[in-house]
Formats: sequence, C-alpha cells, structure tokens
Amino acid sequence: MSLLDDLKTQLRSGDITMRLIVFNIVLFVVPNIIAALIHLSGNTIDFLYYVSLSSTVSDLLWKPWSILTYSFFHAGIWHIIFNLIMFNFAAKVFLTYFTQKQLLGLYISGGLFAGVFYLICYNILPALINSSASVVGASASVMAILFAVATYAPMMQLRLLIIGNVKLWHIAVVFLIIDFLQLSSTNTGGHLAHLGGAFFGYIFTTQLKRGLDLTNWFTATIVFLQTITDKKKRTPFKKVHRNFKPAPKPEPSKIVKKDSTQRQIDAILDKISKSGYDSLSKDEKDFLFRAGNK
Repeated sequence: MSLLDDLKTQLRSGDITMRLIVFNIVLFVVPNIIAALIHLSGNTIDFLYYVSLSSTVSDLLWKPWSILTYSFFHAGIWHIIFNLIMFNFAAKVFLTYFTQKQLLGLYISGGLFAGVFYLICYNILPALINSSASVVGASASVMAILFAVATYAPMMQLRLLIIGNVKLWHIAVVFLIIDFLQLSSTNTGGHLAHLGGAFFGYIFTTQLKRGLDLTNWFTATIVFLQTITDKKKRTPFKKVHRNFKPAPKPEPSKIVKKDSTQRQIDAILDKISKSGYDSLSKDEKDFLFRAGNK
C-alpha cells in the first residue's frame, strides 16, 4: 500500500484525532511540494500569506477564510511535528471524558476564538497597535483542548517520560507560564493566540458543567449539511401527471368488405340480370348451384 493509499484509509476509517492529524499533514506537505515545483520554474509563491491570520483587520476583509485556515497550516517541519505531538496527547486525554464530536467542535471553536482574541489584542493594546504580525498553526486549538480537559479533571494522573507522575493541571500551568513569559518575544501574536485558546478551553468546560455546550453550533452545522446532502441523494424523480382524454371509440365502418365468393356470385347475378340465365356457362351455373346449397 502506498503512502497516499494509507492516508486515504486513515481519513476514511480513523477517528477524529487521526483525521485531523492527517489533514494537517496533507495541508503542510502538498503546498510545500507545489511551492518547490514553482520555485524550480524560476518563480516563488508564499502559500502561508493567503492562509495565515494577519493582525491587520483590512487583510481579514479580503481573506476572511484566514480566521479558520490559520489553525490548519504550519510554518515549518518542527512547528507541525511539535503541534501534532501535543495535539495527539491532548486529544487522547480529552476523549477520556468527552466525545469525538466535541473534540472536533472544540478544535474549530477554540481556533476561531483564539483568532478573534489575537486580533482584539493587536488592535487595542498600546504596545501592539502600531505593529503587525501573522499567525499560523494548530497550537491555539491544542491549548483549547488541553485546558478544557485540565479544567474538567485537573487531578488526573499522567506518567511522563523522565519526569514521572504529574497531574494534568501541572502540565497546563507550565504551558500557560511559558506563553506569558514569551509575550515579549518575536512571536507575540502566536503566544496571544495560545492564551486565547486556553481561555476558551476553560470557558468551554465551565459552561458545559452548567449545561451549555459551546461546540453545539458546529455540531448542528455539520448535521444540517449532512441532512441537505442526504436529501439530495435520496430525492426521487418527480412524477409529472398529465390529464389525457380517452380516445374516442372508432365508429363501425360502413364499408362491407366482401370475400371472393360473394364477389363472384354478384358478378353472375349481374350477368343474369343483363343477359338472362341461359347466358351463363356450365361452370357458372354449377358455381351458383353450389353456393345456393351452402
């Protein structure tokens, strides 16, 4: 089985975690291959420019899809490897308590919220107003998933390589501290998005405990789209009913078709009326006699 066939199999039969991992890998590999081929032809193209989320609101107006796409693309090989390792870890812990639909919904919702949080910070914080940046990567969505489950089960015991046993909230706090400490780095936008994702994960769990699932909007959208798709597949051909008037019954023909015997008798009788019986030949007399005895 080729690598492409293996990816297709994972997309069809894998769980949400595996599908999202494969989807992220495809969106990293394919654009980079295309960019390399374009580079060999003497041209260049920056795919990330079209899918990254810019802190400039005017950029969002001409590429509104970037509020969603930025959380599926990555800037480099180590960037995607680290994010997908963290996603795989956070997703497995998350699915201990929540459903796969909630995982997918939180990945999307957390990314959207983190993107909005990032835009707001860059346009209201004095230190950032006159600067601009762009962000890509799944880390904001990963933070949303990690903090959602850490808020739900903070005392969950995990065994990490080298470190040993730790509680889930310990891991969450470490990531939170790292992002706060690096806000003044060159990747300020990325760390702001991380904090936005973490905040949404916390809100998700606290609201879920009150009976409100913040990912329901996404689940409802998917169900709605599936319903439309299934309805189109199942719609039968419409029957067109037309009113037809029954064809009138043909009237009996007034033309009487005569057989050969009757025609021959008529010819003999006509001859008799013109020339008399004695004008008939012997054969005609015999024929008329036989016809009269039937």
